[in-house]
Amino acid sequence: MPCSGAAVFTKNKFQAAPVTVSRQVLQGRSGEGIRAIVINAGCANAVTGKGGLDDASAMVHTVDTCFNSSGATSPATPSESSSDPRTTLVMSTGVIGQRLPISKILSAIPTAHSTLSSTHNSWLLAARAICTTDTFPKLLSRTFTLPSSPGITYSLAGMTKGAGMIHPNMATLLGMLFTDAPIPAQTLQPLLTHAVNRSFNAISVDGDTSTNDTLAFLANSAAGGKAITSLSSEDGKALTEIITSFAQQLSQLVIRDGEGATKFVRVRVVNSTSFADAQKIASTIARSPLVKTALYGKDANWGRILCAVGYTDGLSPGAVVPEKTSVSFVPTDGSEALKLLVRGEPEIIDEKRAGKILGEEDLEILVDLGGGEGGAGKEEANYWFCDFSHEYVTINGDYRT
Repeated sequence: MPCSGAAVFTKNKFQAAPVTVSRQVLQGRSGEGIRAIVINAGCANAVTGKGGLDDASAMVHTVDTCFNSSGATSPATPSESSSDPRTTLVMSTGVIGQRLPISKILSAIPTAHSTLSSTHNSWLLAARAICTTDTFPKLLSRTFTLPSSPGITYSLAGMTKGAGMIHPNMATLLGMLFTDAPIPAQTLQPLLTHAVNRSFNAISVDGDTSTNDTLAFLANSAAGGKAITSLSSEDGKALTEIITSFAQQLSQLVIRDGEGATKFVRVRVVNSTSFADAQKIASTIARSPLVKTALYGKDANWGRILCAVGYTDGLSPGAVVPEKTSVSFVPTDGSEALKLLVRGEPEIIDEKRAGKILGEEDLEILVDLGGGEGGAGKEEANYWFCDFSHEYVTINGDYRT
């Protein structure tokens, strides 16, 4: 049935054809009446010129034709709600600069449409089908309730793919969220943006932002209940927390599957003067090749972390005060943090304990900015990333050949 739709897209200037077409569909329909998402894997349809745009549009048209021919519930006509008759979003992932085998794709779409199903196996098949260098399909689901409708159980499902070229700025990262909750498009977009800034825009495998990054969110209102028209309402606040937490869990599967990764790392920047400054610092640490290789080598080289904090661009004046900055490794087993730097003064490190902490798969790096220059900063941000290994180089050294 027709859905409200929202999406965030890559900020890479070389945006792939499916990104352009999907944005046009959403804008043309004002986010209403979206019926499907069609995805291909193996070819990104990026930097493919007018022909690539034609191919993406042909995929959309073919899916729309299947729904129209099957007698599916129709969305509002263009004259009633939009300037665009198209109701399908399109995504692609794979090698950049190559044209799609479009005839094969278009001929297979009717078969895919005729076998649509809501079973778990069907969801899993779709999640597997979009994998490229992924080593496992990434699929989550949960149920939830809202304060205004405690007797209604809503469903939420999500799938994503990605293992390399991951540093979204909304890699090749694709993601989809689906719910039967009553969320109109004007609420869905800011809800998705808030969640993405704290999840898919807070992960990094290798610091590269893809040409194809797309995360879409569809809501069909099938479960009923009061429409959520404001994120500041009781329902809106509850939903924001639910969707953000779910998006974080889903996005972290990408880091778990980072190409060649041996570590899953959370960097938490606390007592910052602003969320924006904290996130910039966390992102810089997560993208540092020297930090990532040190973690792979189980080397407690905290100077690399501090260095990344110090060269972070675009911070507010007084955001970082060296004499107030502290760095620690936090074990995930609940034991005491290993303090590396305390208010600008280095600690004597127990190298044996440091080696044990770094030998684990999961790790947290805690950076405390001490409130900044004025000492009053209380904001924090999280980022999730993985290490750089020999295997990462091997995978990407012969990705295309």
